Amino acid sequence: MKTVVIGFLGSVLDSGGGPGRWEKWRPSVSICQHEDLVVDRFEMLYGRAHTRIANQLQEDIASVSPETKVNLHLCDPKDPWDFQEMYGCLHEFARNYAFDPERERYLIHITTGTHVAQICMFLLTEARYFPAVLLQTSPPRKQNGRELGSYSLIDLDLSRYNQIGARFAREKQESTEFLKSGIKTRNAAFNQMIARIERVAARSKAPLMLNGPTGAGKSTLARRIYELKRSRHQIQGEFVEVNCATLRGDAALSTLFGHVKGAFTGAQADRAGLLRKAHGGVVFLDEIGELGIDEQTMLLKAIEEKRFAPMGSDKEVESDFQLIAGTNRDLRSAVAAGRFRDDLLARINLWVFELPALRQRREDVEPNIDYELERFAQDNDVNVRFNAEARREYQRFATSAAAVWNGNFRELSASIMRMATLAEDGRITVAVVKDEIERLQHAWQPEQSQGHLDSVLSADALADIDLFDRLQLDAVIATCRSCTTLAEAGRKLFAASRTRRRAVNDSDRLKKYLARFNLDWAALRQ
Repeated sequence: MKTVVIGFLGSVLDSGGGPGRWEKWRPSVSICQHEDLVVDRFEMLYGRAHTRIANQLQEDIASVSPETKVNLHLCDPKDPWDFQEMYGCLHEFARNYAFDPERERYLIHITTGTHVAQICMFLLTEARYFPAVLLQTSPPRKQNGRELGSYSLIDLDLSRYNQIGARFAREKQESTEFLKSGIKTRNAAFNQMIARIERVAARSKAPLMLNGPTGAGKSTLARRIYELKRSRHQIQGEFVEVNCATLRGDAALSTLFGHVKGAFTGAQADRAGLLRKAHGGVVFLDEIGELGIDEQTMLLKAIEEKRFAPMGSDKEVESDFQLIAGTNRDLRSAVAAGRFRDDLLARINLWVFELPALRQRREDVEPNIDYELERFAQDNDVNVRFNAEARREYQRFATSAAAVWNGNFRELSASIMRMATLAEDGRITVAVVKDEIERLQHAWQPEQSQGHLDSVLSADALADIDLFDRLQLDAVIATCRSCTTLAEAGRKLFAASRTRRRAVNDSDRLKKYLARFNLDWAALRQ
């Protein structure tokens, strides 16, 4: 294969017209003098102001390396230090050049040219606009004209560098483990979600939304995302967390956006507000669906324009923050009901991640037990462990359908902390576990008091139904079983509303209601 070098001439390093030029190291000339690097063609780029140097180099290379053909290409941006102009000039050259990788190998010389030109050539090579490797030349120790210096070839195909590839893979794994607080989670869907969050967090400053029930870990994950971005020097500001469910009226506007003195009764001094505090950092708005419409309007402006006016002020302030929103509500339903702005939802709905409840990740109970014990040890300076039988007993219960875990991982954490605190000599015994299981069952008793439900629905199915629906469904089933026909049950259940309807079909209404829970009349009668 023929070897083709592409590079800028060096207006300083390659310069010289008298006999003394042979006593200095000129990188573009030295490339063609190495015995182990035969250059068949040199595609030399130059600016109009350096035409004389280009012609001189063409002659000198022909004298030292007759087998090398030098082609001169005018590449003359108005400002060689302007990145956009230089990149555009080189990009056009690359697009129009007739590369033939099957017959020629290409070396991109990055020693000469402005720093901007070198960066642009690197980027174009990395993006494969130049199907080449980089050629880096270095001067000799002594500038006596007899030494040629050295050169090295750099292939940007990272797949060829096993150690680099392994390092990147290891760092990526470390990042995902960091987001999971070091917990060796086993749920495949959750692990895939965390890997996706790691990629998005590293590449985007757009808003993120974490959906999930209370206690699923939204706040912890938001802080971990912040700490990961800060460790990579992507942000420098603070992490600010706000529970929007605690904000009401003027206090909400003031807390988020700040106020000036006298903005309202009791505003005796200026207040910056939490969004300004988050400048350069991350703000986590948990339960964002609880914000009022006025706060939503100002928040939308703050996200889009990075500017907003504090209460009572006609002057806007700036705050460049990344938003992470948390919610356990269906914001689309809130939009339909007029409680949430559709334009705000559209703005924060770019990256949405669903955090599953604990009952959807029962395989992750065991690693979370280990994590909570380690955290207890760090906080209290004492190591606590389960007896083998006690561990089996607790895990059997915690992963069963009988464990409702309404508070999700937060409730599991509290459970472990109680047993660790009560452990004698650092050992959690079967007796401690049985007491804890009894306590949890008692706490969940209102949720588990199903009446007629446990005879027609499985424990897993019941775990997915809200208490409101359970109580109503239980009353419906009781009514159905007290009646001999579907029509009779329908008349009894809809006695009030049926008098206000023109077309009455109580049986059909009852069938549709039962179908919501995969039930039918025949199953109830059995």
